[in-house]
Amino acid sequence: MSEKDLNEKEEGGKTRNFIHQFIDEDLKQGKNAGRVHTRFPPEPNGYLHIGHAKSICLNFGTALKYDGLCNLRFDDTNPSKEDVEYVDSIKEDVHWLGFDWGDREYYASDYFDKLYEFALKLIREGKAYVDDQSAEEISRQRGSVNVPGQLSPFRDRTIEENLDLFTRMKNGEFDEGSKVLRAKIDMASPNMLFRDPLLYRIIKTAHHRTGDKWCVYPMYDFAHGQCDYWEGITHSICTLEFEIHRPLYDWFVDQLMDSDYRPRQIEFARLNLTYTMMSKRKLLELVQKKYVKGWDDPRMPTICGLRRRGYTPEAIRNFSERIGITKADSVVDVALLEYSIREDLNKKAQRVMGVLNPLKVVITNYPDNTVEDLDAINNPEDESMGSRKVPFSKVLYIEKDDFMENPPHKFFRLSPGREVRLRYAYFITCQEVVKDENGEIVELHCTFDPASRGGNSPDGRKVKSTIHWVSAENAVEAEIRLYDRLFNVEDPSGDKDHDFKEYLNPDSLTVLPKCYIEPFVKNAKPFDKFQFERLGYFCFDADSTDGKLVFNKTVGLKDSWAKEKGK
Repeated sequence: MSEKDLNEKEEGGKTRNFIHQFIDEDLKQGKNAGRVHTRFPPEPNGYLHIGHAKSICLNFGTALKYDGLCNLRFDDTNPSKEDVEYVDSIKEDVHWLGFDWGDREYYASDYFDKLYEFALKLIREGKAYVDDQSAEEISRQRGSVNVPGQLSPFRDRTIEENLDLFTRMKNGEFDEGSKVLRAKIDMASPNMLFRDPLLYRIIKTAHHRTGDKWCVYPMYDFAHGQCDYWEGITHSICTLEFEIHRPLYDWFVDQLMDSDYRPRQIEFARLNLTYTMMSKRKLLELVQKKYVKGWDDPRMPTICGLRRRGYTPEAIRNFSERIGITKADSVVDVALLEYSIREDLNKKAQRVMGVLNPLKVVITNYPDNTVEDLDAINNPEDESMGSRKVPFSKVLYIEKDDFMENPPHKFFRLSPGREVRLRYAYFITCQEVVKDENGEIVELHCTFDPASRGGNSPDGRKVKSTIHWVSAENAVEAEIRLYDRLFNVEDPSGDKDHDFKEYLNPDSLTVLPKCYIEPFVKNAKPFDKFQFERLGYFCFDADSTDGKLVFNKTVGLKDSWAKEKGK
């Protein structure tokens, strides 16, 4: 299949990616009795991030497209790095994204007995041996692309000796690192992975599912293809770095298979995002060294971090569809992810007014001890969401940035003697500026036009600016957390001469402790989403208590990606 055939358009404008083209070819040829069966195989050694979300959407989405099945299988072959906490978080994330695996929840550890028997089979056939060399010696003897590897001095052990040693490895008689089981393939192969790859290593750590039963654990390359085979997987979709592993994947399956069926490995380019770190090891370091406040910190690219920040599963699925599936590595602008959530929330987020940097305004000609309810639209994109009542009173808060005492020529918001419209309310005019002893503006005295209720003037006069506000008497006090990108360079992992942590953005979190929101939000629940008019999209945080409401900023209103795209 040529490159120009990749990612054709289907009916409705959706992308028919090259993986689906391969599957279509297999179905036309009658392979696998017309079945399509995929799997998502995460290693439970950390929380899933946006890159994994792309793979989740691809694997589960492919199964849905072809009316097939998708398994969730945990690659739990290294107990020294794995934890049931990660297992639970992965299941929660997959479900949250909108996918379900039914009764097909599997673990590589389900197959430990079968994998062990398969290893014994390879030993009996003279295709595997126990090597006493250290990892450094084995690596050194592998050679290079242009230099053949050296044979291990233990390569010609007898079958009986190998069976005895491997059994004793399993029984825990040897120290970690003292012995490994290797496949006997070809130390001169141009594919370095064929140079007697490791099958098993000794790890004396209790497993979260099998306890202390095992002291040897299979390597990923050895376990993965066999698990696919036993589960009846038809298409093993993985990221591009495993392309070179595919011949080894096929070799192992060839040693095991007893029918014409075999899974087909297909590789695609992983997701790379600007200003984002995708390494689970490095993300773990950020968590453990407290550069962030846990895996679900809203600055993290983890699925749980995005969820807490206010992202929706629909936005992430749309983003995954929008970026497509390719064979070539590339970097996606994080602004496209922000565009996807902005697009989704614009359609569904409840509008409210909130003031983040408050300046007190007194309407001097408004009656004392009076509160009136004004009508406000909940979402202009969805009429079914209706309207709400917003309280208006004599004392208000507006944004400090919406007032200037000595404005430049093109500043159209509030200033002395100038009239502006208060959203949903009245026209007001600033009459007096009140300052403290330091000369700081602390209060404005304004008058309102009673005839302009609802923001309309009966005499047809125009104002050039509309600003938001809240009633000081009725507003809810809240803490607002403003998030920026976690890193201040596009590729924080690209500079090998510097620690990636040097590129952490010191301004990635700004906390505004005393903001005011209209009372509509009083009964908000964690993960409820709002558009604060003129300010951006915000999500109600689970840190909130009865006495302290907390909101996380999800994304601003400005559509920088679409603006760049339109150039």
